[in-house]
Amino acid sequence: MRTHNRTHTRRAVLGAGLAAAGGGLLAACSDGAGGSSSPSAAPAAFVAPDGAEVAAAEAKRGSGPVRDVRLTAARTRIDLGGRTVDTWAYGDRLPGKEVRVTAGDTLALTLANHLPEATSMHWHGLALRNDMDGVPGVTQRPVRAGASFGYRFAVTHPGTYWFHPHSGVQQDRGLYAPLIVEDPKEPLQYDKEWVVVLDDWVDGVDGSTPDAVLAELSKGMGGMDHGGMDHGGGGMGGMHHMSMTAAGAAGEEKPPSRMLMGATSPLLGGDAGDVAYPHYLVNGRTAADPETFTARPGDRVRIRFINAGGDTAFRVALGDHRMTVTHTDGFPVEHAETDALLLGMGERYDVLVEAKDGVFPLTALAEGKKEAALALLRTGGGSAPGASARPRELEGKLLTADRLKAGEAVRLRDRSPDRTITLRLTGSMAKYDWAINGERYAPSRRLPVAAGERVRLSFVNATTMWHPMHLHGHTFALPSPATTLGGDASRRTSDTGGGARKDTAIVLPGKRLDVDFDADNPGLWMLHCHNVYHAESGMMTLLGYRK
Repeated sequence: MRTHNRTHTRRAVLGAGLAAAGGGLLAACSDGAGGSSSPSAAPAAFVAPDGAEVAAAEAKRGSGPVRDVRLTAARTRIDLGGRTVDTWAYGDRLPGKEVRVTAGDTLALTLANHLPEATSMHWHGLALRNDMDGVPGVTQRPVRAGASFGYRFAVTHPGTYWFHPHSGVQQDRGLYAPLIVEDPKEPLQYDKEWVVVLDDWVDGVDGSTPDAVLAELSKGMGGMDHGGMDHGGGGMGGMHHMSMTAAGAAGEEKPPSRMLMGATSPLLGGDAGDVAYPHYLVNGRTAADPETFTARPGDRVRIRFINAGGDTAFRVALGDHRMTVTHTDGFPVEHAETDALLLGMGERYDVLVEAKDGVFPLTALAEGKKEAALALLRTGGGSAPGASARPRELEGKLLTADRLKAGEAVRLRDRSPDRTITLRLTGSMAKYDWAINGERYAPSRRLPVAAGERVRLSFVNATTMWHPMHLHGHTFALPSPATTLGGDASRRTSDTGGGARKDTAIVLPGKRLDVDFDADNPGLWMLHCHNVYHAESGMMTLLGYRK
């Protein structure tokens, strides 16, 4: 289990300068019951990320013991398990070294940027002060190359979280790490704990970079000749996607095409993803050289799953074991048994398993892409399963978030929404014009909310692809499984607080998903698809608290 050295000689905390707000009228949208957004508002009407309201909210969280951490973002070489790549990372390990604190602590993390371009650090899932949220041009200035930035904030809620840049497509490199917030009154009993980080990997393989992948995808698919291609999974070094690479001069080598077509999954409602990744990883290792977790037969193990991928959902199962789901996105749920889980990008699940005697595959299937990541559980002798291991549990009972009930202590109280904001997810692979309400992201455009409101976000997926939608600074409640109508998570009765508490939720193509949250954390907050290529192409917007 990885923990961070918290002892340092000094800490440099720099002022959190904020970029100027964009001009013009700020669009808003409204729909549905319980009130609506106003049609427009000027930037001065919104709480600033470093405003008095934000400071007051942080003061209410209190100030506990300070945990000092230093991280350096830099270019490095990393061994993925038989394949060494040049990438950007926090140190020389993948994932970055885990940061572990206790609820009630104050985290003081200094990020030194040794990259060739500006960066940032977003704390995925935390309800923290707005000026520490790590969104350049919104909550802070970019951390320029050669500079440092001090993030300092109270950490109030236990759970499984992670951090990554919010700058371009940097997250699809090696710039990510777990953030575990321990509960000082932990109710679960277990003998061991493992953090399992899932990822899809392209950076540094045959000359590929995430920026090059985005440039290729941004051209869209309209009118392209894809005849003769194998449009299936990413493959481990296969040639199926090479035919889309433009032929260069004799002897000239170009990165292979990474555009993926024809990958489908019924679980995801059709199209599984955009990118043909050459590798899929568990804790930075390929299936050819997996990490091995050890335990004794009968040990009760807590596994914290994090999907840090850029474009891949993972279906996860532990061979010959059932999992008991205890948390999702850091919040407890009523315990539920399952054979397998589906994690969209940005989602987290905590499970308990009772280890059996032997060697077992922990397989993370890249949903719809025909490849898988692998780790091993070893409690005794025996031969290890190979990279192609596909435990039968992958085809067993699969528990999705819409079937989970929030733990009693974290349920939203029953209340009708004061404001409903409709977010129509638009765009297509043909033009790669992903957007919200038909408008690509602009930092000057904010959807207004007011402190104290119960806000309903109504996601309407008008595309043919699934989108894991993520809200910064808050958690929302999914519809209560007990009160959804006809099993449709897009419809519900007045009991709005019983569903799982989440910050990231999958919205399937052609479907609608209504989620509720309480507006209790003032500032400007990103709301976006956590497919990093969809987000960077425009499927992002901002919620702004009115003054």
